[in-house]
Amino acid sequence: MAEIIINGVSRTEFGKGASRRARRDGMVPAVIYGHGAKPSHINLPARELGTALKQANVLLDIVVDGKTELTLPKSVVRDAIKGTLEHVDLVIVRRGERVTVSVPVHTSGEFDRDGILEHMSTVVEIETEATAIPNFFELDLTGMVAGTSLYAEDIKLPAGVTLISDPKMPIVHLSVRSSHDDLPEAPVAEVVAPVATEEKKEA
Repeated sequence: MAEIIINGVSRTEFGKGASRRARRDGMVPAVIYGHGAKPSHINLPARELGTALKQANVLLDIVVDGKTELTLPKSVVRDAIKGTLEHVDLVIVRRGERVTVSVPVHTSGEFDRDGILEHMSTVVEIETEATAIPNFFELDLTGMVAGTSLYAEDIKLPAGVTLISDPKMPIVHLSVRSSHDDLPEAPVAEVVAPVATEEKKEA
C-alpha cells in the first residue's frame, strides 16, 4: 500500500476555540500517540488530509519539526452535517510490526440472477504487517446459487494476512426470490362514473 507524506505543525493552543480557529485556517487538529510515546498534538492541512483519507487504512508519514512518524488513522471525526474533518487520532506504527485493521470487501462474478443478493458484512478484520495492508479484498460470487451464503473464510487472503473476524461471519447471502415477486401486477379496475340520464316527460 502507498504511504502519503503530510507536513504538520505543532499545536500550542488547545480547546474548542483554538480548534475552530485551526479549521477556519484550513487545518485539522490531530493527535499522534502509541509505542509509549507522549501524545503529540498537531494541526494538519485539511485538503491534503481529506484526500489521503479517501483510501482505507492509508499510512501517513507525518512530518513535524523535521521529525517523521509513520502513522495509521485510528479515529476520524467529521461534522455530522457538512462532513468536514473535525479531528483525527493517529497511532504510531513501526515497519515490520503487525497490526489489526478492518478491510473493505468487494464482490465480483456472475451469480444466479434468480436470487436476490444481500450484503451481510462489508468489512472483515485481519492482522497483517503494517506496511502491507490490503486496500480491499475481492470475493468471487461466480456460480453462487440462490439459497446459499459466502463467509469470511471464503475470502482468499494474501500470504502473511491472518483473518481475525469469525470465519463463519456471513459476507453475502443469495436469497431465494419469492414466487410473489414473479407474479404480474393485478390489473387496476377502472371505475367509470355513471352518466346521468334525463327522464323523458310525457306531454
